[in-house]
Amino acid sequence: MYNVDPSVSFWATPPVDGCLVEEVVHPAAFTYHLPPSVSFGQGALLEPLAVGMHAATKAAISPGDVVAVSGAGTIGLLTAAAALAGGASSVLISDVSAEKLAIASGIEGVTAVDGRERSLLDAVQERTSGWGADVVFECSGHPSAYTNLWRIGAPGNRTVLVGIPVEPVSVDVTEVQARETRIESVFRYANVYQRAIDLVAAGKIDLAPFITHTFDMDHAVDAFERVAEGRPGDVKIQITVAG
Repeated sequence: MYNVDPSVSFWATPPVDGCLVEEVVHPAAFTYHLPPSVSFGQGALLEPLAVGMHAATKAAISPGDVVAVSGAGTIGLLTAAAALAGGASSVLISDVSAEKLAIASGIEGVTAVDGRERSLLDAVQERTSGWGADVVFECSGHPSAYTNLWRIGAPGNRTVLVGIPVEPVSVDVTEVQARETRIESVFRYANVYQRAIDLVAAGKIDLAPFITHTFDMDHAVDAFERVAEGRPGDVKIQITVAG
């Protein structure tokens, strides 16, 4: 569980600088080769995909599972993709951003739920005839997501906490116990990076739709300014370090 080792230095986590340079010296044990079918742009998305893979692994998805995802940000979208690659029959994903939901709708097997019109709970109840989802992922980190979170899952469901709440949230222990919900949590990822590469290389997960725009190094400041704008349709903004 190196991801939770207090001695780990994680690039781009303050006070450690990131890798926005032309060359870095990197430990060989944590260096992965990208096959020819995986571009560097896709390779840059393997880190958030690994988070989704870690969450899907912790959920112990079984073939045919119905999955619910709260939050269609980068992590939520890639968690949905990982769940489908892991054998889920369908994924319902909820958000309040029309742009993010449009991206989600482009993933085969995903049903986008507009949180401004109906709740994820209601959508799951309709999809499963009141039974509930086999697996639930909370990826938004928004406290409001916890209002009905523990009612979305079916009896014996696995609920995985992926998003990190910005403030403390309450847990309805009675709802958890009534379903014997198994709660899992993730922090970053561990031991799934090569599997993520293999799935992308095999065509099981297409990362191209998640690359919104690419800037060259001369316009790196423009890239950061674009991210700071918080455009709802943006998933990942990338900077090309070398040609």
